[in-house]
Amino acid sequence: MPTLITDRIASLDYPDYANSHVFLKKPVHNVFFKQHDHHQHNNHGHHGGSGKATDLSAKELIGHALRQRVENIDHEFCDPGEEDTFYVADLGEVYRQHLRWKLNLPRVRPFYGILSSSIEDRRRLIPHTAVKCNPDPKLLHLLSALGTGFDCASKNEVEQVLRMGVDPSRIIYAQPCKTYSYVRSVTKQGVRQMTFDNPDELRKIARAFPEAELYLRILTDDSSSLCRLSLKFGASLDSTDGLLALARELGLNVVGVSFHVGSGASDPRAFLKAVQDAHWVFQQAATHGFVLRTLDVGGGFCSDSTFEEMAGVLCGALDDYFPAHSGVNIIGEPGRYYASSAFTLACNIIARRTINDGSSTSGDANYMVYVNDGLYGNFSSIMYDHQHPEAKVLRAGGRTLYNTPGAIAYDGPGSIEYSIWGPTCDGIDRITESIRFRTTLDVGDWLYFEDMGAYTKCSATTFNGFSNEHDVVYVCSEPGAMSLLEWD
Repeated sequence: MPTLITDRIASLDYPDYANSHVFLKKPVHNVFFKQHDHHQHNNHGHHGGSGKATDLSAKELIGHALRQRVENIDHEFCDPGEEDTFYVADLGEVYRQHLRWKLNLPRVRPFYGILSSSIEDRRRLIPHTAVKCNPDPKLLHLLSALGTGFDCASKNEVEQVLRMGVDPSRIIYAQPCKTYSYVRSVTKQGVRQMTFDNPDELRKIARAFPEAELYLRILTDDSSSLCRLSLKFGASLDSTDGLLALARELGLNVVGVSFHVGSGASDPRAFLKAVQDAHWVFQQAATHGFVLRTLDVGGGFCSDSTFEEMAGVLCGALDDYFPAHSGVNIIGEPGRYYASSAFTLACNIIARRTINDGSSTSGDANYMVYVNDGLYGNFSSIMYDHQHPEAKVLRAGGRTLYNTPGAIAYDGPGSIEYSIWGPTCDGIDRITESIRFRTTLDVGDWLYFEDMGAYTKCSATTFNGFSNEHDVVYVCSEPGAMSLLEWD
């Protein structure tokens, strides 16, 4: 019987695991590949005298899960839906991202009762995960066990997090324009922290929940981000003084300032300017009698190589304007940062149209291939998040090619050109306009797409009757994550 993660996950201190030496037990679809780190017990890789460890990298572990799934599916004889799109999620990657966050934001430290009302003698940078980017329950359980808070934008997101047993003090209702009934609902469940950016929202909160702990969200320059948010949210600096005066008049409690430099930000200077502006608003708030204790630096962090530069600029700005001795708690909202690189998506080729088979002198071989997922499904990130997922060949011609040279795009001599399309009847449902591979793809073959954990499954639809619910095969390449998740 496979072991599932339970709904009850205790918060633990972080053991410093430096390796991911594991062996793999028999996998079962939709549950975890169970692994054990034998090097915790014996440097020679033995556990209780039996069971030799296999040194599997994260890539090998993901590849094993993909291979075991697709190699057991024959598209000509399988049951309907058996060849559907599926994910492989490596929760070890989420754990590594958390350690990376701590390393590059040196005052980051895990804690479990977030945003205490007391002023502490150390500044802390606390990640609050943005639930909206990927509400996968196992991902959220691990983040909860890691001690992160949760940035929620709706009643349903709040309730999903509360059902995991997360204390309401670890939740921020970070939606500056909230539904009135939602405010009443979540506050009845103990959620007190929420954002605002305009006078009407302040008056609404004063009627619905005057005891709220409020964050004034300020406008930022997010012109370099993938998804600009300041077009919709954020108070300009020439309006913040009036908002603080109104909050005081209404008897409301402003406890902090928040900003967001845009999802997928690319200019580190945006953080510097935003921190400077936030410092100015802190000073304004003091003149109105507010003692602000928290700065929310929002999201915008990517999981690629830009993170270290972003973190360096942010840390420098915080040291200058909110030094450790100021007693200000610092929180962040790294949703995309945690989720993106942890999920790999596998898609089956359900149809092919030959444009040119390469047998004539009219040009290179060229095909249109149709897969069982698209822009209305998990590739909604192309439309909504400006992403460009890169197709790779998982299995073709009876051979599994994951993480080999044959899997990646190749435009050299003898390469074959493809366009990749989704399954719906809409002509915009195209994933890739043009890509070349070494191998000939046909119906029943498989493609895979890496870095598919952010703004994919959360915005998938059922357009044309296609499902937006797909299996997730979970693996874990980090013993530290396994410990937090209480794997035996």
